[in-house]
Amino acid sequence: MISDVLAEASEKMNKAVDAAKDDFGTVRTGRANPALFQKVLVDYYGTPTPLQQLASMVNQEARTLIITPFDKSALKDIEKAIAAAHHIGASVGNDGSVIRATLPELTEERRKEFVKLVRDKAEQARVSLRNVRRKAKDELDALTEVGEDEVARAEKELEATTKAHVEAIDDALKRKEAELLEV
Repeated sequence: MISDVLAEASEKMNKAVDAAKDDFGTVRTGRANPALFQKVLVDYYGTPTPLQQLASMVNQEARTLIITPFDKSALKDIEKAIAAAHHIGASVGNDGSVIRATLPELTEERRKEFVKLVRDKAEQARVSLRNVRRKAKDELDALTEVGEDEVARAEKELEATTKAHVEAIDDALKRKEAELLEV
């Protein structure tokens, strides 16, 4: 029973850390990369569809990404969705078959905005971890067929697991901040 609760909590915490790292990848640094466009949704025949399902993306150079739609009729919709994605700030142009998204140089002010954004994402991930911990602790407290010592030991193990996952998020945050502030 206790091991099931701890295993489930650890699995959910791992997913929260992975989600945080994915979110950090969507915040741009100095180079253009397809991960920046991960959260862009295109209105494709009335359905919000992730961009990577509609087009291939290739780096042409450091700040330019070439987006080639699988369906040429979606070209205008993709262009509109990228232009509307303010967190990217790309200037967009198409030549009838591909879209070129060019990212502007990052100013120091913009870098600091991105650092704030990444810190907010990290805090959301920490809140998610605390919610998982709280739920697992409630489940442990509800167990009546095991002794109090067993529950206390399990709660200490849960705290250690939570602390390790928070540290993983903090490490990822430090790496991303250093990457963002690097000129």
